[in-house]
Amino acid sequence: MIRLRRGGCDSGPGVFSVVAEAVRRSTHGVSYTVFARKYRPQKFDDVLGQEHITQTLRNAIEQNRIAHAYIFVGPRGTGKTSTARIFAMALNAPDGPRADFDPEDDICREIAQGRSLDVIEIDGASNNGVEQVRELRENVRFAPARGKFKIYIIDEVHMLTTAAFNALLKTLEEPPPHAKFLMATTDVQKVLPTILSRCQRFDLRRIPTATIARHLLWIASQEGFTLDPAAAATVARGAEGGLRDAESMLDQLVAFCGSHITEADVLSVFGFTAAEAVFGLTDAILDGDAASALHAVHGHAEAGRDLGRLMSDLISHLRNLLVLKADPAGLGEELMPETIATIQAQADRAPMEKLLDLIEGFAGAEGRMKWAPNKKMHFEVAVIRAIQTLQSATLTEVLDTLTALRGGTPPPPVAAPISRPAPRAATPPAAPVAKPAPVPAPKPEPVAVKPEPIAPKAAPVVPKAEPAPVVEKAVEPPVVREPEPEPPKPVAPAPKPVENFWQAFVDTIKRDRNLIVGLVKGGVLMGNEGGVVTIAFPPDQSFAKEMLDTHVKFMDEVATAIMGAPTRVKLEIREGVVPAPVVVDNRDPMEIFKDDPKIRKVLELFQGTLQQG
Repeated sequence: MIRLRRGGCDSGPGVFSVVAEAVRRSTHGVSYTVFARKYRPQKFDDVLGQEHITQTLRNAIEQNRIAHAYIFVGPRGTGKTSTARIFAMALNAPDGPRADFDPEDDICREIAQGRSLDVIEIDGASNNGVEQVRELRENVRFAPARGKFKIYIIDEVHMLTTAAFNALLKTLEEPPPHAKFLMATTDVQKVLPTILSRCQRFDLRRIPTATIARHLLWIASQEGFTLDPAAAATVARGAEGGLRDAESMLDQLVAFCGSHITEADVLSVFGFTAAEAVFGLTDAILDGDAASALHAVHGHAEAGRDLGRLMSDLISHLRNLLVLKADPAGLGEELMPETIATIQAQADRAPMEKLLDLIEGFAGAEGRMKWAPNKKMHFEVAVIRAIQTLQSATLTEVLDTLTALRGGTPPPPVAAPISRPAPRAATPPAAPVAKPAPVPAPKPEPVAVKPEPIAPKAAPVVPKAEPAPVVEKAVEPPVVREPEPEPPKPVAPAPKPVENFWQAFVDTIKRDRNLIVGLVKGGVLMGNEGGVVTIAFPPDQSFAKEMLDTHVKFMDEVATAIMGAPTRVKLEIREGVVPAPVVVDNRDPMEIFKDDPKIRKVLELFQGTLQQG
């Protein structure tokens, strides 16, 4: 197949030279056999990349466990029909069946050339009617002429009609002892399950790229022309696991280039993407260099190359990076060793989570590009989105940072951003900031919880220092140490009314554990005596009481911090209890959210801002 590309003046002469070479050979009367036929496998050892099938067939022959029907399933050009022919040679070889037969025997040569009376090849696409199947049923009763078996090879068997399949069922299930059926298909879903259940199924897989490249280099050595390894790898990659496609492309390249084939020739004839171009585009994306990445896409488009092919190659390359990180030995059969060494550096630069996000994003863009008139725009948007994905913090990183902050330990993954806000913290040396200097560590954590509800005046200081790093340094000291002279207030026997305690209790819970403050407000403070705080709930709030039972220890700590003495919280259900209204903070919810010390710490670490919307 000769492919014409849109754009690019250099594509015309290449195509015409291929046609001219073919015409020259035909006019000189040269009998020429294409590579796909000339180097077709003739024995089991010649079949590439299908060792799981050839070994099974060898064992079946040696153990005399030969079934009456086989079906070979797989993509085009992977060796389905060739394997069926080799199996037929092994069955009808002299002194057979035997796996190590001589392909030069007369019977084997007749089978290979399609001249054997005992091996009938049927094209399922053109002989798919009931009449042809009935004729096959009539002929299958006759004994073989020379070999031991009469073998029917049905290619593209999925093209048979349902009536033809049904007519074949009985014969396929109980054929004569001398009859064997070998079927091949690229679309096994269209084969009736009743047919599949009567056959032994063999699934052929795509041939690894490295295996195809080595085979192409071997053909070049046999034919006497030079094939660059990079050119062989590019052809193998473009064949997508089909050896026959690769051999056909090599045949076309020989007609175009003559005795020396380079990677540039392959790119010129077939419009493939150079490996260096994919590496360069990936480098630009990993570096966050949007200008270089977009320039690479523009250059590819201006050269008249297929952007869909570039996108597919980019996704395949990112997949290779992902597999290399997950299993360093997983690409041994797919890529050449020098290629693996080249992409190893890129694999080390991105975590697996980011690579998964990139593959998912580019795969979605590839689907949109198939139907979009402006493919370049979708490609550009996908590239910019990929760079933003690499530069953004993942949810896992944010959660790890919050966990580290709550535990009082610095988060290692974001050590670099932490070092930047340090100089800014020294800029506003206000009077409250000077006090925390002697504080070495957040040891007095229980003390830090108690004073904040008593000194709500410290809250307005936060909006004044809006930048995240400054707010953190300015607000934290008052929380830890500033109110320390006032602890004697709660320590007194009963210095303040119950209402003040309840308001401070609710405010503290709202600040430190906002998710349960609504449940606490459903209760009523019944007493605060003898180190026991009793909170009652009406019967219709029993669910709130049950949920708060799991937070009693936390509420004990809050009450102890407010009272300045060990205090226990007791929750109970009482009839006739009506929850009293609680004074709430009337500030803007966004401002209250910004006041949370943990949120401010996260904003400082990631140098972010909060936006409402």
